[in-house]
Amino acid sequence: MIMKRSGFVVASGLLIASLCAPVLAVNESQLPDIGTAGVAALTIDREIVYGDAFLRQARAQLPIIDDPVLTEYLDDLGQRLVSHASDVRFPFTFFLIRDDTINAAAFLGGKVKVHTGLFLNADNESELASVLAHEISHVTQRHIARYLEAQTRQTPVTIAGVVGSVALALLNPTVGIAALQTTMGIQAQTAINYTRDNEFEADRVGMKLLNDAGFDPMGMATFFQKLAATYRYASKPPEMLLTHPLPETRITEARNRAASYHMTTPHDDLNFKLAKARIQVRFSSETPEGMLSYFNRQLVRSPSQADLLYGKALALLATGQTAEAVTIIDGLAKRLPDNLFILDTQTDIDMSNHQAAKAIQRLEQWQRRLPNNSVVIFNLASGYLDQGQAAKAARMLDLYVRNHPDSNLGWRTLVDACQQSGDETNMHIALAESRAQAGDYIRAMDELNLARATSSDKLVLARIDARQVQLEEAKRLDESLRQ
Repeated sequence: MIMKRSGFVVASGLLIASLCAPVLAVNESQLPDIGTAGVAALTIDREIVYGDAFLRQARAQLPIIDDPVLTEYLDDLGQRLVSHASDVRFPFTFFLIRDDTINAAAFLGGKVKVHTGLFLNADNESELASVLAHEISHVTQRHIARYLEAQTRQTPVTIAGVVGSVALALLNPTVGIAALQTTMGIQAQTAINYTRDNEFEADRVGMKLLNDAGFDPMGMATFFQKLAATYRYASKPPEMLLTHPLPETRITEARNRAASYHMTTPHDDLNFKLAKARIQVRFSSETPEGMLSYFNRQLVRSPSQADLLYGKALALLATGQTAEAVTIIDGLAKRLPDNLFILDTQTDIDMSNHQAAKAIQRLEQWQRRLPNNSVVIFNLASGYLDQGQAAKAARMLDLYVRNHPDSNLGWRTLVDACQQSGDETNMHIALAESRAQAGDYIRAMDELNLARATSSDKLVLARIDARQVQLEEAKRLDESLRQ
């Protein structure tokens, strides 16, 4: 699905409450634990609230990718790891940033940002998963929370002030580190660094998590080695090495620890390779023409490799060579009939060829098998809207955002469906949610007032009133983090 660019960033729920109860993992790690001690000044509930505020700031400031296939892939990968972690206190959210630099960062409340540069520089899924496992471990071991509490004990600032400065440092390192220096008098080089013990613990816990989830634990060691070798003599190392230093002792320990695990079954990482190819063509700094040349060169050596063919097809589509792309995708669809990356591209081709009815027929069959799958839902909604069946799209999307109130793309697509179907009230409600998700509370309130003016339904009016109270509270919280 190729999404049009939009100014909207989206959504916490109006139609359903967006309060998430903490999730408790039942499996117990046998490893010694230094990171789960209680943090008196920062409760779990408060950590979730601050994490949600961080995500709103990220939506406003960062180039988050709203690609349903990549979003689903990243979330599936992240949740697979989380499902094997101990001390999980809340749901995790993984979001993808369009940025070629090698970086990932975790924040309070299980919010993890991942740069596209990680995909571009990882050779396999285990390497990518190793970075996510490390960041997940920083959260489950409460390294961030304990760091924040320690700073409030040492300096005359509030938890909210420290949280706001650290969040800004993760969103905009140049400005954020300056804010940390001003707020807490911390030296720039160590402003957002974890302690040496934190890093080793996140490596240790993360590697066990990696192994338990079925990935190759050596992926962490090889990615560390690759990072260190690539940037050993660089005058400006990537942000990830500034916040997560890689001394030789850490690399050696990771390599030795990985060797103690026994990987019995080779891991199938086709979807990682397809995701990487998609990012290379659609979300990297390379031109489509350059990527087409790259995939053609690689296919000389491996003419039947699925991810290389997929990347070539995407590059062909991007350069207007649709006929050849169709031939490649049709062949891949026969080889990989259940693959969502291929399904999504088939829909793109049908839509570009003005064959939305064909796409709808295929997608409705998929929906009977996968009724809650986001890739199927968004592609089907796109087809319905193209064919003037906006009411169908709106009903499907309304159910989706009830179950996924934080879906940026869900609310934004619902705006289009409501507008096309003439449902002015729900159009303004969905617009309000899209504004609120980026912390634009003034325009969100304006949209709710417009929704109120178009409805006489007492239940709808009561929900609008309740949502306005919630937005006022969120506005006060966000303002406290900027002080």
